[in-house]
Amino acid sequence: MGDMGKIRNIVILTGAGISAESGIDTFRSPGGIWERFDPDEVATAEAFARDPDKLLGFYDMRRGTLDDKHPNPAHHALGRLDAEWPGELLIVTQNVDDLHERGGARRVLHMHGEHLNALCTACDGRMPWRATLADRPACPDCGERALRPDVVLFGEVPYHMDAIFAALRQADLFVSIGTSGAVYPAAGFVQTARDLGAQTLELNLEPSEGSTWFEESRLGPASELVPAWAGEMLSGG
Repeated sequence: MGDMGKIRNIVILTGAGISAESGIDTFRSPGGIWERFDPDEVATAEAFARDPDKLLGFYDMRRGTLDDKHPNPAHHALGRLDAEWPGELLIVTQNVDDLHERGGARRVLHMHGEHLNALCTACDGRMPWRATLADRPACPDCGERALRPDVVLFGEVPYHMDAIFAALRQADLFVSIGTSGAVYPAAGFVQTARDLGAQTLELNLEPSEGSTWFEESRLGPASELVPAWAGEMLSGG
């Protein structure tokens, strides 16, 4: 792909497909989470206002599934790339799991929040959280029983958008890994990157909805494609 000698700054977008091989359910694939749960009932701001118990219970369940999940070779490969890449590098993930961090990555932004954080709707405090929220624990900062999952619900604005677009403006290469290409604004990042002159690469199990926007698409399991690509980058070709 392109002239890798000219690549210094990299932005990587990851989605559910990179964590699927670690046993974390995807959302939109056959048998995925949204075939089993109605997002209008468990993943919108309106649902939280209407029936907070149902939403808190859903996210307690999702948080509990992380305990026995582990990073796969794709996460470890990005961790190595993060540690060794001499230029700017940013991993923007739509995932709310912590597998990138456990795989060794440090330059990570969670644009849809994190399962292992709680957000207080009374004081706007954020804090690491592994216990349940459905029993309405008190906020450690202000004492109010107003904690919710620190995840971006449908209809809410994703986190870190200014930092993400700043990184895209400087990127020489944009890589999308394991994404459906169906969820905006992340689905539009490839168009932004191309318009700004970056090379674009898709690594996915199957073509995404935005696959035609990429200069190159490599299809297959993330646990195979990502280590191969990261190895290419670190070896200079």
